[in-house]
Amino acid sequence: MRHLSEIIEIAKQKRTRKLALAAAGDEDALLAVKNAVENDLIEPVLVGNMLNINIIAKNIDFDISKYETHHEEDKFKASQKAVELIREGKAEILMKGAVDTGTLMKAVLDKEKGLRKGDTLSHVAIFESQYYHKLLGVTDAAMNINPEFETKIAIIKNAIELFHKLGVQTPKVAIVGPVETVNPKIESTIHAATISMMNYRKQITGCIIDGPLAIDNATSKKSAELKNITSDVAGDADILMAPNIDSANILYKTLNFLGGAVTGAVIMGAKVPIVLTSRSDSDKSKFYSIALAASIG
Repeated sequence: MRHLSEIIEIAKQKRTRKLALAAAGDEDALLAVKNAVENDLIEPVLVGNMLNINIIAKNIDFDISKYETHHEEDKFKASQKAVELIREGKAEILMKGAVDTGTLMKAVLDKEKGLRKGDTLSHVAIFESQYYHKLLGVTDAAMNINPEFETKIAIIKNAIELFHKLGVQTPKVAIVGPVETVNPKIESTIHAATISMMNYRKQITGCIIDGPLAIDNATSKKSAELKNITSDVAGDADILMAPNIDSANILYKTLNFLGGAVTGAVIMGAKVPIVLTSRSDSDKSKFYSIALAASIG
């Protein structure tokens, strides 16, 4: 795939999903939801302070009278209610509104009433860049701060699951870092080489993994050739996995704000896709994130 619009078409081919928007009094989030409704991608369930929500909806010309709503002024309780709707099968996508990530994730990660599926939730972003020949995944820019070795494997598996659901049967994963050689003094390069060998030995399947790779040779065949790197992944990566949240978040925001890329992103590893966008993300990015969630939900 080359364009995020292709993900919208995938979502349109599926039945309309119900999306629970927690603390829905957020203009950009409601604009994105309105756009998704107009494209027949989702049916919203709005949870939050209905006085604020109705004011915003009127300002953006969004008629919410025909949709299910739940009044809850407290943002944590609104998050709990949105999660409850998911657990009861009344919604299939969770989205963050005017609530901070920590508050929403507290409800998501509740051991008894949350949406845990496994031990690791991770953020996967899909970028459309004029400087790359296909859509490019980046993980994990939002959830895992300094992942240990086993967590890195889980992060990769979450990203692979997303790409499989998008129809990419064998995604190419580049584990990126500061260098493309194994350096005993740089732990991330040792992790990358070990995970690559695990893939080679079929301990991790459904993908092709190579690393360590620097960002240039992960995304440029010419760079890989100049450095004499022989790899099925170099220059043709589908997914870039960064060593920690620092590097992944910088890469994410650099692509958006300096590189002119557009993106959609979801949290994987829970029982349903979670649309967890940054406050600085545009309503367009939030719309693509909803489309991404609807295409895999």
